[in-house]
Amino acid sequence: MQALLLSQYNHLELADLPTPSPAPDELLIQVAACGICGSDVHGFDGSTGRRIPPIVMGHEAAGIVSAIGSAVTAFAPGDRVTFDSTVFCGTCHFCLLGQVNLCDNRQVIGVSCAEFRRPGAFAEYLTIPARIAYHLPDTFSFPDAAMLEAVAVALHGVAVSDLKPGETVLVIGAGMIGLLLLQAARAAGAGTVLIADVDATRLALAASLGADHTLHATGEALLHAIHHHTDGRGVDLVLEAVGANQTISTAIDCTRKGGTVTLVGNISPKVDLPLQKVVSRQIRLQGSCASSGEYPQAIDLIATGKIKVAPLITAIAPLSDGPSWFERLHAREPNLMKIVLDPRTDPGTESRS
Repeated sequence: MQALLLSQYNHLELADLPTPSPAPDELLIQVAACGICGSDVHGFDGSTGRRIPPIVMGHEAAGIVSAIGSAVTAFAPGDRVTFDSTVFCGTCHFCLLGQVNLCDNRQVIGVSCAEFRRPGAFAEYLTIPARIAYHLPDTFSFPDAAMLEAVAVALHGVAVSDLKPGETVLVIGAGMIGLLLLQAARAAGAGTVLIADVDATRLALAASLGADHTLHATGEALLHAIHHHTDGRGVDLVLEAVGANQTISTAIDCTRKGGTVTLVGNISPKVDLPLQKVVSRQIRLQGSCASSGEYPQAIDLIATGKIKVAPLITAIAPLSDGPSWFERLHAREPNLMKIVLDPRTDPGTESRS
């Protein structure tokens, strides 16, 4: 099979690799769409340490069941499916609590690190445990399905925030996850949703996706704008989608007393914490990791149009164009959002819908 192989850092190449065979509890998937995640771009240059070459990356994917393992009963060849990026064991303490994203034996598709190596979906085929797969409606396009992983991440971020209907929400960062957090907060009943970024183009897109106010500001300027919109009180909830020192500090400043800051962004491994502000204003800091069972909700919200993903897809391209798209994303070319690769040699028209 053809696969996009990270053979060394900063170098991707099309390679002929053996087609895998499913274990008894696995599905063999013909990949029909796989999105390039920001974590893949960071893995491309080795900055995360979680894409150690050689590795086939890619975890935002969907496709068609090509074969099933001997113990699989819920799926059949020909089924249209998507799947979680997290491979959870299903038997540890956290899995039994339903917190599969915190699984003690957690692995991630398309990741290779010191603890594990699991091939990803920038390939014609891959195998996955049937327990992480979900059926797709017949009307659901594969490019839209490749967005489900990111939508589930956004839904989880809102779910752990304990958002109350009518509350005021600020999203910091209008990248892919930020724009999905905006829509997820709206779908969860937020009263007013504001979003901040330093990129005016992304803010224009945010406005078209339902933001009540777009704020082209950061730091003190953003804090002043938030005080203006909240009569000096601050917002009930900040969904922080960057993960940098300054943006987290600003998120805390923009939150009302007794409010919540949910940390979804994860760029910096360490940040300075304004502890006295957090303690004296009784602010809850909530981390959010991946997703935990939100895929069915994500499918429903996209299918019903309550969350729109098509405006976030910049291009759908063949696997052979993958190296050039990675180069453009790594160079931070402006106005690129989600790039979806289709590894099929004869995709027909479905993936373009």
